[in-house]
Order: sequence, then structure tokens, then C-alpha cells
Amino acid sequence: MKKLMLGNAALARGFYEAGCKVFSSYPGTPSTEITEEAAKYKEIYCEWAPNEKVAVESAHGASLGGVRAASAMKHVGLNVAADPIFTISYQGLNAGLVIVVADDPAFHSSQNEQDSRHYAIGSKIPMLEPSDSQECLDFVKTAYEISDKFNTPVFIRTCTRVAHSQSVVEVGERVEVPQVPYVKDQMKVMMTKAVKLAHDRVEQRTLELAEWACTSGINRMEMGGTEIGIIADSTSYQYAKEVFGDEVSILKIGMVYPLPEKMIRDFASKVDELYVMEELDPIIETYVKSLGIKCFGKDKFPICGEFSQNLVRKVMGKSVPEVFAISEGIEIPARPPVMCAGCPHRGIFYTLKKNKCNVYGDIGCYTLGAVAPLNAMDLNVCMGASCSGLHGFNKAMGKDGEKNSVAVIGDSTFMHSGMTGLSTIAYNGSNSTVIILDNSITGMTGHQQNPTTGKNLYGDPASKVDLEALCRALGVNRVKVVDPYDLAAVETVLKEELAAEEPSVIISRRPCVMIKGIRHNPPLKIENEKCKGCKSCMKIGCPAIAFNKETKKASIDPTLCVGCNVCKQLCSFDAITGGAE
Repeated sequence: MKKLMLGNAALARGFYEAGCKVFSSYPGTPSTEITEEAAKYKEIYCEWAPNEKVAVESAHGASLGGVRAASAMKHVGLNVAADPIFTISYQGLNAGLVIVVADDPAFHSSQNEQDSRHYAIGSKIPMLEPSDSQECLDFVKTAYEISDKFNTPVFIRTCTRVAHSQSVVEVGERVEVPQVPYVKDQMKVMMTKAVKLAHDRVEQRTLELAEWACTSGINRMEMGGTEIGIIADSTSYQYAKEVFGDEVSILKIGMVYPLPEKMIRDFASKVDELYVMEELDPIIETYVKSLGIKCFGKDKFPICGEFSQNLVRKVMGKSVPEVFAISEGIEIPARPPVMCAGCPHRGIFYTLKKNKCNVYGDIGCYTLGAVAPLNAMDLNVCMGASCSGLHGFNKAMGKDGEKNSVAVIGDSTFMHSGMTGLSTIAYNGSNSTVIILDNSITGMTGHQQNPTTGKNLYGDPASKVDLEALCRALGVNRVKVVDPYDLAAVETVLKEELAAEEPSVIISRRPCVMIKGIRHNPPLKIENEKCKGCKSCMKIGCPAIAFNKETKKASIDPTLCVGCNVCKQLCSFDAITGGAE
């Protein structure tokens, strides 16, 4: 049967058909849907882990238990999971283990661009790279075959365009793989002699995989015109095919580590000029040049951002089709991303800006507190960095920092890696104030459950972390809970905790307005005769509020407003009515 499937859905189907039984992940765009789609197959146990490190360790444990297992994450999540992955490469498995990493060229939903192929090289783990949905499904099966044959975890690397685009997929049936008995083996304890022997095995394994890559069909030559030869992977292959068709010859790379030396040498000998087309870093190009083969790569193609068909045409000297564009001189209004109407984070950021606080932000939908008109975030680095970063900042600044600086972190992110940062605040004694934005969900990636929500991936009841008790257990005595819709209360507590001479936590608790089933208040409205056009209500950046330059009056869109009353508290003229009385 043929189906039109997203790349992520096809990956999930691949795990189903390959007999995967345990799937542990942490959500992260553009990888999130893989685990969500896999959860639709009752034969696969799926879960959200607190972070990617825990997810990989859990999947590896399932592999040691004798069943095929998997984990999926985005590129920055691989940084978190790297610690166990490097040792698992040495240790080996009992049953197949596949790790999917989804890169995000052009950082559509990420804090950086990162080329995860470096991790394959560094950890000496084979990496496959599908270029469409059919290959997403097929490469999962191939990955497990490699994993079993070579006793190694296997990476599958995708990118945003592969993960979130659709193509036709031929689906098959599930293969039930017998559980492998667990046998004790002291050589799996990675210390002393076992480590040396394991490293020797990994190096030999890499040589054998390179040989396999040349004959398995995972990489293939598509010979056309021989004036130009292109080596390409992932979406770059699709762009090359669309632009050139059979005008050129293409070596399509399906396994990006280890690369097929013999095949590359053979291909290069058959073409007059060789180009390497790959997004982000020159991984393939560097390898080709290390073989003494002349090629063009990053001297032609950009090292930053995504490629496109027209970019390839332009770089390769082909004519670029005319496109329709808005004429110059027409002012187009900016459309920056904003927090949703009624977002519970808005009141917190408004109060922080009002009090001129330094804000060490974190990774989540609340990162939008950095954009206009709130502009209430100074910096962000990675998941959990706000807590430990604030600690270091305050150690350097002393009272000048402690009395005016806060960390802001979401509930899911706090469970991911904020706890350790808070523990260092308490243990090493900086008078730091951490604000946990508890919106009862992992909002950034599309409403996934986490250990604080009381539900598991399937929506079933689960144990629920008590954030107040947890913070106290980590050594923080001052823990306050506020409703972010109550601006006066938020400001009072903020000032109290900043003035305190010890570590403190403020928990801002209000569910995300987009959670299914959340009841909203009646929408607010503006009484035109009372509105003075002062624009105070515009200071919070709510998308439900607009200002008419001609009438100099504000208005509220009743289809967007959830009646949170935050803007109502800013109006000095009682012009905003309705909502929750």
C-alpha cells in the first residue's frame, strides 16, 4: 500500500515495521512527531523522558534487555545525549539500537545551526541520512540490520525539510524480532582492559562498515552527463536532481559515516569536474580532499543556512527563473513571532521589564519574551543554562546582580536540566532568584507531557513532580507561587524575593491557554468613549490588541481574547471591560 507521509511519520512507520519495541525521547523540533507517531502503534512502548541523556540511556537499557529500541531528538538534544552515546559505541549492544537526530539548518526553531555528522565521526557510530520519506522508512530497517550485524548503535540524521515534508511511501508489515536473552559479560564494564579492547573493536568495525558502504546499495551512483559530477546527501541530493536531472552524474550518499572511499574514488574518476553539495559543514568535502581528490565545495556553496533549487542554479551558473516580488518602496509590516493571546508568561515578562531586571532566559516558548514590545530577556544559551548561568553571573556581580537579576525557566526545561543549576545556587550560596514558568505542559514543541503534568505520553495518569517540594529538597527555603495574571501580586513577590538574602524560587503557575479543555473567560472589550489612546495596553504585546492610528483608539479582537485581564490592569481610564470580573 502506498501512502503520502511526512518524513517523521515514515520514520515511525519504519520503527514499527522493523520490530522496535521501546522508544524513549525528549521532544524537540523538528524531531517531535517521530515519537508521537510511533506511539500510535500499540506494539511499540513509547515515552517522554526528562531529557535526551535519560532517553538514550533508557533505550540502551532496553537494548541490553534484548529488544530493538530507539530514541529521537533534535540536534541540540544530541549535545545532551553525547555522554552516554560515546561510551555505548564502545560497549556495544544486545539488540538493535537506533538514534534519530534531526538537524535544523536555518534554525527555524533552534538557538543555533549544528551539523550532527560531527558526532558520528567523533563517536565512531555509523550514520545514515535519508533524503525523502520512503528512505526514512527504509533506512530505519537498514539501520537495525547494521546495528545487529556490527554490534553498534546507528544514527539516522534528518533535517527540517526531510522531517516535515511529504512524499509517497510504500508501507509493509511488521516483523516481530525475538527477544535476545541477556548474558552477563564483565567486558561490558567500561574500565581498564575492557576499554582498550573495546576501542580496538570499534576501529575494526569502522573499517568493515566502510567496506560495507561501498557494496550495500546505501550509497549509489546515478550516471548522466560526465562533465559535472556531484556528491550530495539528504535534501542537497533532491535539489541537485531537480535542477539538473540527468545532465550531470550524482553520487548519492546515504551513509555519511563512514564514507565509501572506493566508491568516491571510482566516481571521481568518471567525471571531469567534481562538486560536493552539502548543507552546513564541509564534512564530505573534507573527506574527499583528504583522498587527494580535487573538488569544489564550500568555495562555491554557503556554509550557513539551507540550500534551495534556486541557490543551486545560481551557484552552478544556471539561469534562475523569474519570480514575482513585492515592489521596492512598499512598506511591509514586520511579523515577529509573539506569545499567544492570554499567554500566562506575558504578565511575568511585563513585570520584569517594568522593574528593569536582568533576565537570564532559557529555551522554550517563553523565549519570545525577548521580542518587542516586552524586550524582557537578556540572553539564553541552552536548556537549563538560566539557573547555573544566573548563579555565575551573581557570583561575579555580587549585590549589584543579586538584587536585580533573575533566571526564567519553564517547568519542562526545569525537569530537563534546570534542577542541577538550582542545586548549585543553593549549594554554593548565591542569592539568586529563579522564576519557574509552570504552564502545565511542554509548550514549545506542541504540548507534550512532562514529569510535572501528571500525565504520560499517552495522556494516562502518571506520577506528578511537586515543584515546590522539589525546590525545597534541592536546598531552597524560599519558594513562592504566584498567578501571572495578577500583576500586583507578581510585582510584590518579585520585589520580596530579589530583596531576600538567600536563594529563592518563584513559581508562576497558570496553564497554557492552548491546552485542550482549558476554559477561557469572556473576551474583553474597549469602550471607545473612555479610551484615551495612551497605548498602555499595547505594552504587553498581546496579538488580540490593535491600535488604530487614525482614530487613536485601541481595540480587542474577541476571537483571540481569552479574558485574562492583564491588559485591564494596565488601563488607568477603566476603558477595558468584560473578562473575569
